[in-house]
Amino acid sequence: MDIVFLNGLKIDTLIGIYDWERQQRQTVILDIAMAFAIDKAAQTDDIQYALDYKKVSDRIIDFVKNSEYFLVERLISEIAHLLRSEFSVPWVKITLNKQGAIGAGIAVGITIERGEKPA
Repeated sequence: MDIVFLNGLKIDTLIGIYDWERQQRQTVILDIAMAFAIDKAAQTDDIQYALDYKKVSDRIIDFVKNSEYFLVERLISEIAHLLRSEFSVPWVKITLNKQGAIGAGIAVGITIERGEKPA
């Protein structure tokens, strides 16, 4: 199985259940691993056969910046759905870090996997 990854993707968004969180953008940090067969891209050296991580990152940034979810559980699930449906990714693993949510320097978040992990 081949993995294309994006690590340390920092995006400011409205996320949270408290009044102050509904008015002040917070930074979430995403680490994303996506299953994608790279064979044809490697053979042809042609971007049309690759998972274009620039397009993936631009789409995720746009989506997250414009979202206003209350829970990180919902946000991370929607990101996984977006990746699997729009980029035909059969399996994705995402870690969402909402650093500082419960105190300075404390990292909290969620890691999820969606889809069938190819062998």
